[in-house]
Amino acid sequence: FKESNGPPDSFAAISQVDRLQSEPESIRRWREEQKERLEQLDANSRKQEAEWKEKAIKELEEWYARQDEKLQKTKVSNRVADEAFYKQPFADVIGYVAAEEAFVNDAEDIFPGTEWERVAQLCDFNPKSSKQAKDVSRMRSVLISLKQAPLVR
Repeated sequence: FKESNGPPDSFAAISQVDRLQSEPESIRRWREEQKERLEQLDANSRKQEAEWKEKAIKELEEWYARQDEKLQKTKVSNRVADEAFYKQPFADVIGYVAAEEAFVNDAEDIFPGTEWERVAQLCDFNPKSSKQAKDVSRMRSVLISLKQAPLVR
């Protein structure tokens, strides 16, 4: 085994020395300064990248914590709603909803002039909660006006 500190080819070492000796002092100084500047820029970029990674990890952990909190709240509210649903009569029937049960109970007590009130119970009059693609504002306004002033026969 030959151990050497330079290039394995002796001619390459000589040409490298010749090149270094033949270049002017100003170019050599510029090359060294440029090398130092590049090393400093690399160090700054590595430092900045590490800071960004730390910040991203921190934000990701906060996001996961918020998501977990929302999930826990949703689970609790779903459990409460489930318990309330199963306490109702006929809850074992699949697809039986509390609003439908209330509508059926109210249907037994049909009085003239309460039709629009019963229809209004089934409609969502909050325009922001509606996620439909169609514009139903006109229908909503008609139903509200009929609820406030029913038609007289």
